[in-house]
Amino acid sequence: MSALASPPRRSGGRHRVAGLRRWTEPALLVVTVTLLAAGGVAWAVGAGRWDDVLWAAATVIAVVPSAGWVVASLLRRRAGVDLIALLALLGTLLVGEYLAGALIAVMLATGRALDAAAQRRATRDLRALLERAPRTARRRAGNVVSEVGVDEVDVGDLVLVGPGEVLPVDGTVAVGPAVLDESALTGEPELVERATGDAVRSGTLNAGGAFEVRCTVPAAQSTYAGIVALVRQAGAENAPVIRLADRFAAWFLPLSLAVAGLAWLVSGSPTRAVAVLVVATPCPLLLAAPVAIVSGLSRVSRLGVVVRSGGALENLGSARTMVLDKTGTLTAGRPAVTEVLTAPGWPAPDVLRLAAAADQLSPHVLAEAVVAEARARGLPLPLPRNVREEPGRGVEATVDGRHVRVGKRDPAPDDSWARTAVSRAGLDGCALVWVEIDDTPVGAILLKDPVRADAGRTLRRLRSAGIHRLVMLTGDRPEPAREVGAVLGLDEVCAQQTPASKVAAVRAEQEQGVTVMVGDGLNDAPALAAATVGVAMGARGSTASSEAADVVLTTDRLDRIADAMEIARYARRIAVQSAVAGMGLSLAAMALAAVGLLPPTFGALLQEAIDVAVILNALRALRGGQVGGRPVQPSTQTLLRRFGAEHDHLRQALPLVRTAADALAAGPTPRAVAALHRARTALVERLVPHEEAEEAELYPALTRTLGSGEAVAPMSRAHAEIGRLTRRLQAHLDAVDAGAELDLERQQDLLACLYGLHALLQLHYLQEEESYFALAAE
Repeated sequence: MSALASPPRRSGGRHRVAGLRRWTEPALLVVTVTLLAAGGVAWAVGAGRWDDVLWAAATVIAVVPSAGWVVASLLRRRAGVDLIALLALLGTLLVGEYLAGALIAVMLATGRALDAAAQRRATRDLRALLERAPRTARRRAGNVVSEVGVDEVDVGDLVLVGPGEVLPVDGTVAVGPAVLDESALTGEPELVERATGDAVRSGTLNAGGAFEVRCTVPAAQSTYAGIVALVRQAGAENAPVIRLADRFAAWFLPLSLAVAGLAWLVSGSPTRAVAVLVVATPCPLLLAAPVAIVSGLSRVSRLGVVVRSGGALENLGSARTMVLDKTGTLTAGRPAVTEVLTAPGWPAPDVLRLAAAADQLSPHVLAEAVVAEARARGLPLPLPRNVREEPGRGVEATVDGRHVRVGKRDPAPDDSWARTAVSRAGLDGCALVWVEIDDTPVGAILLKDPVRADAGRTLRRLRSAGIHRLVMLTGDRPEPAREVGAVLGLDEVCAQQTPASKVAAVRAEQEQGVTVMVGDGLNDAPALAAATVGVAMGARGSTASSEAADVVLTTDRLDRIADAMEIARYARRIAVQSAVAGMGLSLAAMALAAVGLLPPTFGALLQEAIDVAVILNALRALRGGQVGGRPVQPSTQTLLRRFGAEHDHLRQALPLVRTAADALAAGPTPRAVAALHRARTALVERLVPHEEAEEAELYPALTRTLGSGEAVAPMSRAHAEIGRLTRRLQAHLDAVDAGAELDLERQQDLLACLYGLHALLQLHYLQEEESYFALAAE
C-alpha cells in the first residue's frame, strides 16, 4: 500500500485498553448489584455473617477498578470525582461499614456505566478517505503505459487518467482539455474545464474523456494526501473533553477531604471521617450529569441527529461560534433553474421542453436541473435520438425532428435578449446554458444553487439559542458567496477556501471559544475533525465527512442543527442543576455526619435517596424545554404542504411578469401586448385565487398555531398590495383591449406595476417559504 493510503497506526496496547474498559464497566455494575442483593437476602434470612461477607466482597471488587481510574486521572494531572469514591470505599472497609461500602460500589458502578454510555464516541477512522484514494497510476513512458504504485510516480512523469478515474497526483494537464468534478475538494457540484497547461489536483474526478497529467509533486505531498494528513492531525490534536463532573470535583473534592479530616481531628473517631466521605461520595456528579446527557442523546436521536459522545453534546450546549459550509449546507447543493430567456417568437415553455428532452440522457448536474424543471412544469418530454455529448461542452440530439444543442457557446450570441441573459447571469451569479434549435440560438437557461428555504429561520434560531458568531467557509467564488452571506445575515464570509485554509479558519475561531463546524463534503472532513464539535450533513454528505464528525444529521434538514443545539443546552442546564442540587444536599449531610448525627450506613442510605432525587430531575432532559417552537397540528401541516406545492407552480408567474416588462420596455409592440396578456392570465387565474385561499384557510390555521394574528399580518398586507397591482394591470389591459392607445404614460405606469409585482412576488414567496412552509416538516 502506498504512503498516501497507509492506514492510521494504533498501538495494540490502546486497543487492549479500550476493549478492557468496554467490558469492565458493565461487568462491575452486574457484579456489585448482584452481591448487594445477595447480601440483602442473606441478612433477611439470618444467614450469619454472610451478609457482611457479600457486601465486603462488593466493596473490594469496586476498589480495584476505582483505583485504576484514579491513577489514570492523576497521570493526566486531574483529580476527578472517582478519588472521593475510592477513599469512601477504603474507609468503609477499615471501619467495618460493609453495607455502606456495597451501596457506594453500586453507585460508583452505575455512574461509570452511564458515563461510558454518554462519553463513548465512534472511532474517527479514515476508511472512506482511504477507499477513495488511488493506489496505482498509469504512467506513460514513450509509447509504453505501465501501472505502478502511486508513490512510484516521480515529478515530471506523464500519468494517463481515464474517464471516471480519480486523479492520483497533482500536476498540469499535458494533453487536454480535461473536464473535472472538483466537488470532493471544493464542495461545488459544477464541472470545470482545464486546458492544456492548467494545474489540476489529486482527489478530483475525471468527468470527461481520457487525458494526461504531468506530475509536479510527489504523491505523498499531493492535495489528497494533504487532506488525509489534515484529518489525522486534527483528530489527534483534539483535547479530551473535560466532563461537567470533573469541573465540579475541582472544588468539591478538597472540600470533602477537609471536612472529613476535620471531623476525625476534632472527634478522634475515624468512623466520623468515613461517614463524611460516604455522604460526600459524588454520586450526584457520577449519576446526574451522565443521566441528563444520555437523556439528551436519546432525545436528539429521535430527531434524526446522531451525537457520538456525551462530550460532544456538552460542547454543543456551550458553543458560541458556528462555522458553516455553503454548498449542501446553507444551499440546496444542486442547481435549479431560475429563469428561461428566449429570442423573439420563442415561448419559454417550448425552449425549455426541447432543451430538457435533449438533456434527458445526460448525467451532468446542470442537465439534471433542466430536466427536473421541465418535469415540475408538467412539460411532455419526447425521447431524443442521435444523442451526442461532448464532456464539458454540452449535448446535441434530435428532438421532434429538430436538431437541438444545449450547453456552452463561445462566443455568446450578439442579440439584445442574449446580452440580457449574460448580464443577468453575471449579476445573479448564475450558470448559463444556451439552447440552439437547428443551429440558431433561441434561448438561455439560468441556473443557480438556491439558498435552503429553512436556512434563514434556522440561523435565527441558532442565534436565539446562544450562537453569537456565524461564519461561512466555501470553495465557491466570492460573488455568490457574498450574496448568500448577505441574504442570511452572516457575520463573516470566506470564499475560495481549500481544505487546509478551512482548518486554519476553524482553529482561529476556536481560540475565541467553543466552535461548531457544519459541512457535508469530503473537503469539509479536516475542518470537521478540527472543530470542537463537527456536524456532518450525513443524509447527502460524504461518508468521510460523517466519520470525521461528532454529530451526524441523518435527515436532509438544516433546522435539526438548531433542534440539537436547543436540546444540548437544555440537557446541559438540567445536568448542572441536578449536580448542584445534589451536592448541596450532600454538603448538608456532610455537616450532620461531621458532628456525629449520621453514621456511615444511614449516610449511604441518605445518599441513595439524594441520588434518586437528582436522577429523577436529570430525566427531565428527556422532554421539556422550548425545542423546535410551537407544535404544528397535522391539519395545519396538510395545508402548509398543499400551499407550498402550489407555490412551486406559481413561481412560473415570475418570469412571465419580468418578460412582459422587458418586452414593454422595448416598445408598445404586439409582442409586448401578448406578453402582458400572458402575465395577466397567470396572475388573475392562478395567483390571486391562491392568495385568496391562503387568506381563507391557511392564515387562520397559522394564527392558531403561532398564537397571534400579528404573525401573519405582514403577509396579508403583501397579498393586498399584490391584488392592488394586479387590478391596476388588468384595468390598463382592459382599456387597451377596448381600443385605448398604449401611450407613454400608460407604458410607464404598466412598467411600474410589472416591476413592482415582480419584486414583491419574489420577496413574498421567499418570506412565506421561510416563515411558514418550513413548518410543514416539523
